Amino acid sequence: MLLTGCGASGARVDGARDAGRAFEQALGAQDYGAACGLLAPETRAQLEEDEAQVCAKALEGQQLPAPGAVDGVEVYGHQALVRAEGETLFLSQLTGGWRVVAAGCTPQEDKPYKCTVKGG
Repeated sequence: MLLTGCGASGARVDGARDAGRAFEQALGAQDYGAACGLLAPETRAQLEEDEAQVCAKALEGQQLPAPGAVDGVEVYGHQALVRAEGETLFLSQLTGGWRVVAAGCTPQEDKPYKCTVKGG
């Protein structure tokens, strides 16, 4: 497993990994309410606005990759990139812990990641 972080403490790396894993597990269990609870407030609000539905229904309708095992974490300050099989998650460390700010992200050659779910 790849764990890096430019001096990030083990607790921050573990926290980001655990939040990414919990999000993936919630999606795998089709527990969209729990997955929504792991989204950053701005991401959740943007998803609900874009889809004109409550978060759980809106998230269920997204075409996110099948949940996979977390296989890499990079932490930079209060931001983290969590790689899972088939996708990348971006997280921020907020007052209540690590939250997903973008999901279903795939790299684009010479461009920023393209994400299915993201904040505004």
